[in-house]
Amino acid sequence: MVSLQPPLCDFGWKAPDFELLGVDGKRYNLENARGKNGLLVMFICNHCPYVQSIRDRIVRDTRELQQYGINTIAIMSNDPAEYAEDSFDNMRAVAQQYDFPFPYVIDDTQQIAKNYDAVCTPDFFGFNANLELQYRGRLDASRKTAAPDAARDLFNAMVQVAQTGHGPQDQIASMGCSIKWKEV
Repeated sequence: MVSLQPPLCDFGWKAPDFELLGVDGKRYNLENARGKNGLLVMFICNHCPYVQSIRDRIVRDTRELQQYGINTIAIMSNDPAEYAEDSFDNMRAVAQQYDFPFPYVIDDTQQIAKNYDAVCTPDFFGFNANLELQYRGRLDASRKTAAPDAARDLFNAMVQVAQTGHGPQDQIASMGCSIKWKEV
């Protein structure tokens, strides 16, 4: 497991579009995934211990963000041939087990991860209503072990984005396992 930190927010960077298959059998793109006040794009997977440790908090925060007009989509870009736990069937099982309130889609070519310059799982990209990047930071201050009084960085930033269109200037990078790239 290689632990990496993605770069911080490039404010105003426009979200690249995509067309990806969800575990529900539907196809998703920016237009049908976004909320009226923005979109949270998450790169996650099933096998990463960083993601495993925060799934409950991701579900809690994304469910609450819907009340602010922020929708979420989770993209799995790892190579499932090397990591069977990240297979499409296992993605479906995890989405059902945790009752994901967002589409969970597969980036089987890994091109979307490259377009977003995603580095690790989890890697969070928070966009405003104009699909301009306003947040690229961590979920919260507790990292892998949930602390009851930990600052909810992602949630608070996305509420600010929903209300003002702008994210906080000070952001702390997420941390996670490297994306598992296919051999070329």
